[in-house]
Amino acid sequence: MRSRKKLSTISALHYFKLVFRSLLFLAALALYIINRIRGSETLFGGVENREGILVVIWLVFFIEMLLRFFPSRLESMGCQKIFPRNYRPAENPPKKLPHTWRSTVVVALVWMGLNSIFGILHLTGVLDGGIMLLISLFYSVCDMICILFFCPFQTWFMKNKCCGSCRIYNWDYAMMFTPLIFVNSPFALSLFCIALLLLIEWEVAYQLCPERFYECANQSLSCANCPEKLCHHKKQLRGFLKKHWVQIAQYAKLNLKRK
Repeated sequence: MRSRKKLSTISALHYFKLVFRSLLFLAALALYIINRIRGSETLFGGVENREGILVVIWLVFFIEMLLRFFPSRLESMGCQKIFPRNYRPAENPPKKLPHTWRSTVVVALVWMGLNSIFGILHLTGVLDGGIMLLISLFYSVCDMICILFFCPFQTWFMKNKCCGSCRIYNWDYAMMFTPLIFVNSPFALSLFCIALLLLIEWEVAYQLCPERFYECANQSLSCANCPEKLCHHKKQLRGFLKKHWVQIAQYAKLNLKRK
């Protein structure tokens, strides 16, 4: 009988974030829809003008980003590998580290291209500020889905083994808050600016100490030394889909034979 793996603390925190961000997105979506039905010109029926609500939302993401600037046991090794305490030199490090600049450039261009479309639609009046906020909140949900279940950047572009060895892990907040560039709000712009600082810190660390980012040079990124086991969720999902896809294919084949 296969033993069930205990959910790690990091995994539990990520599930909590997924639920919280999903509820936040759904609440904002409901407010936006109600506002549009009522015909109000404000983004969320005046809710966005209540500083108390905005401060709470701002604080949640601010604290999340603030933790990324410092070593923390409540964060994944994917973003913590930039710190010296998490660097454990490999016994036989390669003389030359893998090149990932092409993949990172492609991801950056794809992301800028996608959000440029939203930006143009906003500037031309097709999308209002409320939609841009909703897109940003939707990205925050997708961020957790990428970590726990399926990441298109990992699968289609970066080809990295897991989140722990992800070259662009700390790009997440900058990508998440990209739509906020177009929202005329000090809260929105400040979140993007903090996320941009986080990205700059990450890229500076990569340029100065690239060996910390690769499993072949940093033992902390090896599967044997990983306490998080975030990749198990993706493996379980792939196994579940593969199993049921085979069953569906077999069922369809039998139906075709009967016809």
